[in-house]
Amino acid sequence: MKLPRLLSASLLASAALCASMSLSQAADTAKTEHVTARLVSDARSVEAGSLITVGIHQRIKPRWHTYWQNPGDAGMATTVAWTLPNGASAGEILWPAPKRIMVGPVANYGYEDEVTLLTKIKLPYSLRAGDNFPIRAVVDWLVCEEICIPEQVTLELALPVMAKGFSTGISIREIESARAKLPVDNAWPFTATVKNGRIELIAASSEISPSKIASAHFFASDWGAVKHAAEQPLQVKDGELSLTLDPYDKKVPHTLRGILVLNEHGGNAATQQVYAVEAPLTGTLGTQNNFAMPEIGLAAALFFALLGGIILNLMPCVFPVLSIKVLSLLNHSRMGYRQRHFHGLAYAAGVLACFGVFAAIVLAFKAGGAELGWGFQFQSPLFVLFLAYLMFAVGLSQSGVVAFGNSFSRLGAFGGNDGYAMSFLAGALAAVVATPCTAPFMGAALGFAVSQPAPVLLAIFFALGLGLALPYLVLCYWPALLRFLPRPGPWMERLKQLLAFPMYATAIWLVWVLAQQAGANAVAAALGGMLLIAFGAWLFASTGKSWRFANYALSIAAILAAVALGIFFVKDAAAPEQAANPNARYETFTPTRLDELRTQGRPVFVNLTAAWCITCLVNERVALERTNVISAFETANVAYLKGDWTHRDPAITQMLAKFGRNGVPLYVFYPAGVDAQPVVLPQILTPEIVLREIGQSKTARIEN
Repeated sequence: MKLPRLLSASLLASAALCASMSLSQAADTAKTEHVTARLVSDARSVEAGSLITVGIHQRIKPRWHTYWQNPGDAGMATTVAWTLPNGASAGEILWPAPKRIMVGPVANYGYEDEVTLLTKIKLPYSLRAGDNFPIRAVVDWLVCEEICIPEQVTLELALPVMAKGFSTGISIREIESARAKLPVDNAWPFTATVKNGRIELIAASSEISPSKIASAHFFASDWGAVKHAAEQPLQVKDGELSLTLDPYDKKVPHTLRGILVLNEHGGNAATQQVYAVEAPLTGTLGTQNNFAMPEIGLAAALFFALLGGIILNLMPCVFPVLSIKVLSLLNHSRMGYRQRHFHGLAYAAGVLACFGVFAAIVLAFKAGGAELGWGFQFQSPLFVLFLAYLMFAVGLSQSGVVAFGNSFSRLGAFGGNDGYAMSFLAGALAAVVATPCTAPFMGAALGFAVSQPAPVLLAIFFALGLGLALPYLVLCYWPALLRFLPRPGPWMERLKQLLAFPMYATAIWLVWVLAQQAGANAVAAALGGMLLIAFGAWLFASTGKSWRFANYALSIAAILAAVALGIFFVKDAAAPEQAANPNARYETFTPTRLDELRTQGRPVFVNLTAAWCITCLVNERVALERTNVISAFETANVAYLKGDWTHRDPAITQMLAKFGRNGVPLYVFYPAGVDAQPVVLPQILTPEIVLREIGQSKTARIEN
């Protein structure tokens, strides 16, 4: 039966009630329902400053198994937590060669019957003869047959301390047997090359002969380097051996690490030969994992920008402005071809003009040595405030409760020749509101653009703007599509009022973003400004002949007061300090912390986000905050780093540039190991994508 990696991880958490736990009290042996564990040592007595070898010997129930350091497609490696006197230190577990245990199509790397996991312990020089040297080990393992059970024991051993020269060693069968199965370091030269999508591992030695070697298997130390269940075709000739390996999901590290287990003709486990493998990978597949600036040309960048702009119309950031676009399209049928064409061109011109301004600002900052990313304007609290005012005002106009006059009402509908300016403004507004989102394909295009001269950068930005405007240009220039649109009628006024609510929702979201950037005072200023705008709009709409100029003056004064109020409270506001949350699942991203975690050998998931990035917020809610994903992070000991780009942060900007991106979101998973290559995840996440990349399961079951 299939036992995916996620099943073992979830059972580890959920089977605690039924797990067979055994806790020994000052004993070197403990027994659970499935495993008998014993703490053994190669010394009867010790002396100060000496080095001894101890082992955790597991005698495993028939048909059950525990796991190697890389458990394969399913399972979890055994861990040991040592408690030793001050000054003593324990090394890493020395793993004997495992077996490949097939459970249906799934391959596990582990141990059956019995195994001894060795560890070297360095004793301090402060020990005195006549004392005891206590050793305490808390051992956790996962033992599996058709189900998996997490178990834990505590083992203790006390060794007498002798005067120098009087300590005695001892030959322990379990330790000697485990030593014989440890890999031999630097015995043969190994090379690893990627050819035609597969890895060829080659060993060269005069000891290699077809008459001696019957079979061979490579066990990768790093999970995800190779497919564990795949066959490994063997070729042996005098002086050379080669194995063909399948990379896991076409992702391989720069260095292939593991052990090579050889079996002789007619031999058994006792005649196995085990060699440590550490070979740099060469070839095209290995170099593809270097996530520096993407190697794309101008033509590809322009195509990606155009395609990304088209997809941008479907992103959640653009939805609030769809009310303007929908009402514009519904009025197409009232016009002649010439008017529709001009309105389409005006709309596209507004989009392109806005993208031209964005490109000019980026170029200006580049000339000054600074860096800007996609959506940079949302890092300004004042811009966020003014856009919130604009969304609120457009919503008031579309709802029909109050109005600023014909100008705002025509922002969403083509009213004739005099509405071309409104079409231009609608395009500009669509471009501005679209910038908090990064659509697929945009990342590579924008990352390429910022590294190029000004003409290339402008061309890519204009291609992106053209993609955003293209669907509406097509509708304006292809009359056959218009017959699929509904006929105009009185219902359009009701629809216009209904579509005001996305504008109000956008205004609320922008005020929330403002709260993250500038604190409670800025929120109060924003709400007070909206009150003044509503008052000014009411005055503007209720103007009579006798009060026309007075009401105009008062309404303009109210709007200017709203602007002044916002500027006064927001322009110098500092970001609110976020109190440290001890229960937070993530740490704040910094390059230093990332390096520290990778040096410790932990896998790391990096999430670069911003409060104004709707795509980021949706991804977190849909994928990263799901209970099964959280559980998988904890089970796999994945460190979660989150970088907030709501305000300008040069460290995050540099991180984005390193991966060829110019804006958020960016999701990067670093597998365990300092040399393991990072994996860039898609900009639209699902739980399955995250679980697959962190190595939990290819077929994860989504929990609601």
